Amino acid sequence: MNAETLLQEIAEYCRKAGVAESTFGRRAVNDGKFVSRLRYGGRLTTVTLDRVRAYMAANVPAADGRSKPLLMPRAAAGGRGTGTAVATAPVADAVAPARNFRFYDNRQKYLLFVNTCSEKWVVAQRVSLELANIHPRPPAIRVFDAGVGDGSVLARVMRALHRRFPTMPLYVVGKEISLEDVRLALEKMPDRFFEHPATVLVMTNLYYAESPWLVPGSVTAATSMVWHEVALTGTTAHDFEEQITSLGPLLAENWRAHVSQKSGNPVYERPTVLVIYREDHRFLLDPVIPHRGAARADFDLVIASQPYRARASAEFKARRILAPLARSLGPGGRLLAMHSYGGDPGLEIIQKIWPGENPFQTNRHLLLKAVKTELGSAGRHLNFNAYADARSLFRYDMHTLPSEIGETIGTSTLFAAWNAAIYVAQIEDHRLEAVISDRRYLDATRDVLQQHGGLWFWDESYVISRRRD
Repeated sequence: MNAETLLQEIAEYCRKAGVAESTFGRRAVNDGKFVSRLRYGGRLTTVTLDRVRAYMAANVPAADGRSKPLLMPRAAAGGRGTGTAVATAPVADAVAPARNFRFYDNRQKYLLFVNTCSEKWVVAQRVSLELANIHPRPPAIRVFDAGVGDGSVLARVMRALHRRFPTMPLYVVGKEISLEDVRLALEKMPDRFFEHPATVLVMTNLYYAESPWLVPGSVTAATSMVWHEVALTGTTAHDFEEQITSLGPLLAENWRAHVSQKSGNPVYERPTVLVIYREDHRFLLDPVIPHRGAARADFDLVIASQPYRARASAEFKARRILAPLARSLGPGGRLLAMHSYGGDPGLEIIQKIWPGENPFQTNRHLLLKAVKTELGSAGRHLNFNAYADARSLFRYDMHTLPSEIGETIGTSTLFAAWNAAIYVAQIEDHRLEAVISDRRYLDATRDVLQQHGGLWFWDESYVISRRRD
C-alpha cells in the first residue's frame, strides 16, 4: 500500500460519506491535516495505515450518503468500543510523537520562513566571520554542518571558503535527516564543484554523536549502513547537476526516517553516507576522501545553526548535540552555535496571543555551563566563549517593501509575518488550532508590524574552540 493508493481510497470514501478531508483526518487519526500532509510527502507508517483502514471499515457510508455513527478502533477506545481491533500500540502513544515530527508537520512553515526572512543569509555572514580565526592543516580544510536544512547557509559558506582559500582542498560533511532538505541542498552544489573542484562533499543522516565520524553507534546499524560514492565526470556545472539529480531514486530508497515512539523525534531507518567529488581530482583528493570505518573527525569549523528545539533542556542539548560536536574539533577548530534569543517583535506577536509565552529560556551562558559539565576532563583543552551581547547577538528581518507597512497591511504580508513568528517560537500545531478560528492573531500581527515598522528577530551565538597546541 502506497500513499497514492490510500489517497484515492480516502477521496472516494469522503465523497460517498459527504465529509471533508480534514473531518476524515480528525475522526480517523485525530489529525485534521493528515490527508494534506500525506498528499505533500508525509510518511505513511503501518500504524497509521491500520488505523485509517480500521476507521473506514467501521464507518462504511450508508446508501443515502451518510456514514454510520462514529466507531473508533478498539485500541483508541481502550478496548470498550465495538469497532475493529487494531494490533498496535495504544493510539495515544502512536499519535503524540507524530504530531511533533517537524520535517513533515512544519514543512510549509519552514519553506515560507526561509523565503520571506533573511536568517539564512545573515547566519552565513556570521559564519564567514569565523573563517579569519581558523587555521587549516593538510590535507584539507574540514567543515561540518550540523543541520544542513535547505543548504542555503552551507552554499554561502562554501563560497566564502573559496574566496579565502581558493586553492586548498575542501572537505565538507553535512548532517541532515530530511529527504526534502537533502534534495534542496544538493541542488545548490553543482556550481560549488565547478568553482572549487578540489571539494569532497559528504551528506549523512547519522545522529549528532555519529555523523562527524561517519560511524553508527551500534553494530546493527553499522552492518546495515549504506555507503555510496559518486565520482562526478565532466567539467561543467550542468554536467554535475545532471549526475547529482540522478541520485533521486537512491535518496528516496535510503534516506528514510520515522518517528521515535520514545522521544517523538525523527530517527533514520537506515544509516546512509553519500560521498561526492570530482573524478578528475581524485588523485589530489585521495587523502581527503573518507573511507568506511576510517573517517576522521578533526574539523576546523563546525556550524550548528538552530540544531535543537528551543524548549529542550540545557542538559539535553549539551549531552546529545553540543558535547559530541565539541569532541569533533581538531586543533584550532571552532564550533559556532546559534539559536533564537527572543526579545524582539516576533516574540511580541506570540505574547499577544499567549501572554507570558517565552520558549527561549536556555541562553548561551547556561548552555556553555552544561557543556563543560558534560565534557568533564575532556573539556580542559577547549575554550568556551559566550562573548558580550554586542558580539553575540545578531538580527535578521522579514523581507518587506517600505510601502507594505502602513495604516493598511496586505493579508499575504500578515500571514508571512505570523508564520515567521510561530515558526521561530516553535508553536505546536495543536496550540494553533485554537487561535486561528478568528482574526485575533492577524490583528495582533498587524499591531506589532505597525508599531515597529516591520518584523525582525534576534539570534545569539557562542563559540567553543580547541586550543591549537
